Amino acid sequence: DSGLRFHYVAAGERGKPLMLLLHGFPEFWYSWRHQLREFKSEYRVVALDLRGYGETDAPSSKENYKLDCLITDIKDILESLGYNKCVLIGHDWGGMIAWLVAICYPEMVTKLIVVNFPHPSVFTEYILRHPSQLIKSGYYFFFQMPWFPEFMFTVNDFKVLKNLFTSQATGIGRKGCRLTAEDIEAYLYVFSQPGALTGPINHYRNIFSCLPLQHHEVIMPTLLLWGERDAFMEVEMAEITRIYVKNHFRLTILSEASHWLQQDQPDIVNKLIWTFLKEETTRKRE
Repeated sequence: DSGLRFHYVAAGERGKPLMLLLHGFPEFWYSWRHQLREFKSEYRVVALDLRGYGETDAPSSKENYKLDCLITDIKDILESLGYNKCVLIGHDWGGMIAWLVAICYPEMVTKLIVVNFPHPSVFTEYILRHPSQLIKSGYYFFFQMPWFPEFMFTVNDFKVLKNLFTSQATGIGRKGCRLTAEDIEAYLYVFSQPGALTGPINHYRNIFSCLPLQHHEVIMPTLLLWGERDAFMEVEMAEITRIYVKNHFRLTILSEASHWLQQDQPDIVNKLIWTFLKEETTRKRE
């Protein structure tokens, strides 16, 4: 309905159940490369570039990135792919969108899997009570400024972007699958295109317009995966999320893993997702 063109990468045969993957910031479809390969045997796996990212259209107005628009995008994409339901997986900001889609369109989500992002109501309530999380989320406030955040990312050949994934403080740790030079190059290529950072940062420029939520409950089976060494999100929020899920809820915290969990520990993450998907299907048959 928006008239926007969306770019996605798909693996697995058409007609298989749909698994839809929503990336975080500052990422694009490529952050799901390990999952695209892994789940194509049983699913039609589709990794999107969200509105404003990568090769997807990026409307110029800040207003075009409200959470309502982002949620509607997922509904429209599902329909245009020829599906009425999916397994929905989101990481970071894509996790925020995944939670909201599950809350607003529960009939479209058979199973919800979120990586390193708590239920949005937990996030907004927790941040107000815990200054330490407010500081970790300081970039949300920084991103409210016009043009300057985009400029900061480009300084010194995109040093900030590289550091997010590779530095000791925020990056993938010693025990993780570090990003290769080619991986870093892919990120730099996408985000160094003219204007490529404005759409992604515009997502954050609208966050305060849509929270707190009117509806909270999640009614489908839900798996929350969390890297405990997340530099941006406090692990306590993961456990509190449980109260909003009115169905089977599984939380797995990986002690050595970073915020970039599905790239950091792809084998373990894939295994945990398989277990969750199979476990629920067998339970239903009983």
